[in-house]
Amino acid sequence: MKEKIVSMLSRSEGFVSGQELCEKLGVSRTAVWKAVQKLKEEGYEIEAVSNRGYCLRREPDRMTADVCVPLMQTVWAGRPYEYHEQIDSTNNRAKQLGELPGTHGTLVAADSQKLGKGRRGRVWQSPAGTTISMSLVLQPEFSPAKASMLTLVNALAAREAIERVSGVRAGIKWPNDLVAGGRKLCGILTEMSADLDGIRYVVIGTGINVNVRQFPQEIRETATSLFLESGRDICRGALIARYVQCFEREYAIFQKTEDLSGLRERYEEALVSMGKEVCVLDSGGEYRGICEGITAQGELVVRRTDGTQTKVFSGEVSVRGIYGYI
Repeated sequence: MKEKIVSMLSRSEGFVSGQELCEKLGVSRTAVWKAVQKLKEEGYEIEAVSNRGYCLRREPDRMTADVCVPLMQTVWAGRPYEYHEQIDSTNNRAKQLGELPGTHGTLVAADSQKLGKGRRGRVWQSPAGTTISMSLVLQPEFSPAKASMLTLVNALAAREAIERVSGVRAGIKWPNDLVAGGRKLCGILTEMSADLDGIRYVVIGTGINVNVRQFPQEIRETATSLFLESGRDICRGALIARYVQCFEREYAIFQKTEDLSGLRERYEEALVSMGKEVCVLDSGGEYRGICEGITAQGELVVRRTDGTQTKVFSGEVSVRGIYGYI
């Protein structure tokens, strides 16, 4: 019953009357009152006003299933939900689950990681109590060649969830980062296992700096958090729940065409390099040009200084003068 009360209060923008809670839960006012007292003991800040009812002012900053699952308004994304206080890597655990049949949609989340990793083997810092480390298991039926586009799908989902919950408007750095104030806020790492029969699983790892107050000296100028950008604490459980809801919706759009044609316009609106000079670094060296958006397959379109157009599928893209962390 406590979970249902939290869910009802969190979805309301104001007070929910005790009578409404009683009727929807099928219990007495006394039972509701006792459940609310238990929630207060667990760290929920709930205001009770005569003739108005109850209002959830603040939730404890926990990522456990009892906090996150009741908030999830999804059919399959985040179901089931597996939480760890500490783990080596949520991606590693998700890959283990991906080997098993019927694990599509499973979300693995952790309060902290010991071996968190980012793109190109970089380390992803995830101190306990301040970040979100989570990995989503997918078992799609489309061809392996299309899996890389899921990184861009995920970036859109994470960006919207962040804005809806925190109010922070993040930009997308192609292909796998979210930035705010010119600094890195969120990183995405997509990994796939496939064989001759097709994709066995895709794991999308997402790391978000949520309530970090201060970063180590070596990354202080290149990293930021939702707390630093918004000036307030953000409920990580609510952010996780909103993320799976957003991903489920974006993924459905992607599935219709199995490309980014239905998402490209919104992606380009969020692309911080759009219309700006970029420096493309790849195995053949580097070149510069103006970013003109993405293709329906997720490639970055760059107009070189000589007027030729290049489609960048892989490689490191930096935008000089915008990203301090590059």
